[in-house]
Amino acid sequence: MAHSPVDNQNEVVQPAPSQLWSVLRLMPLTFMLSSLIVLLISFLMGGMMKITAWYLLQFIPPLLGLISLIAIGIYALVRRRVSKLLMATFIVALFCLLPTFLWVSPVAFPASLRSTTPAATVRLPADGPLKVAWGGDSIQTNYHAAVPDQRWAYDLVVAPYVTGSERLEDYGCYGLPVLAPISGLVTIAHDGEPDEIPGAVSNNFVAPLGNHVVIQMETGTYLIIAHLKQDSVAVQAGDRVQEGQVMGACGNSGNTSEPHIHIHHQRQDPAVFPLNFAEGLPLYFRDHDGPPMPVGGIQVDGDNVTLIGDTVQHNR
Repeated sequence: MAHSPVDNQNEVVQPAPSQLWSVLRLMPLTFMLSSLIVLLISFLMGGMMKITAWYLLQFIPPLLGLISLIAIGIYALVRRRVSKLLMATFIVALFCLLPTFLWVSPVAFPASLRSTTPAATVRLPADGPLKVAWGGDSIQTNYHAAVPDQRWAYDLVVAPYVTGSERLEDYGCYGLPVLAPISGLVTIAHDGEPDEIPGAVSNNFVAPLGNHVVIQMETGTYLIIAHLKQDSVAVQAGDRVQEGQVMGACGNSGNTSEPHIHIHHQRQDPAVFPLNFAEGLPLYFRDHDGPPMPVGGIQVDGDNVTLIGDTVQHNR
């Protein structure tokens, strides 16, 4: 049966989506997938590109994912329908939020101990028994492992430690001579930072290393020895130190909770690349009575804190 002219006039014609809308509806998914691909490629390139990608991964995809979820929610409320494109965008947005877990549950920066070169093997930075508060390859024994430049850093203390006292003198490490772990060129010798009150994290983000010395080794890489006692630094930039030479004394300057010796090995010059933004390199010890890479660890039971890491001592 043929339609009458009146019937044709009463039909409602659905307008075709505009080209602008066709582009806009694809933008959230496109931006999220593009950011993930670019970050993955940068990460696989290694070096500083990998470190940059690691940090950006924790912010750019989550931000795009959050914006996309908000847009999806508004669209679903207004249009009251869900398309395949909307569902795909929703799934990718949730995936982009996953890196936010690193904000509350850090993991070790993904670098292989075997394939990361060059490694450095040095003597311990002090004589006498040293307790490894933090050290090793895993995040469980070394909280530094979450940060690229300190991937294989150590914190070393001397008994008594973890006393909770606010007196620096109540810690065995305070004032202990800190020795050059290897011969090399001093590129940084920073002093003048005050020793912080121990017993609680100082949260000193202005000068987190405190008083510190940096040694450039024959490999062209750098050793950083930090948290030295105020006015104790005994070397200057440009000096050539010999292994075992006194460089200063253990202190509690910088971002710290009690007197200890911090040491780590990195590729880039810390005078050029800021803290937490360089390639950390493996660091081993020799001429001592412990493993080449001693491990640390802290056990907390209520108010009781126990250091469960290795105890090492230079023996030559």
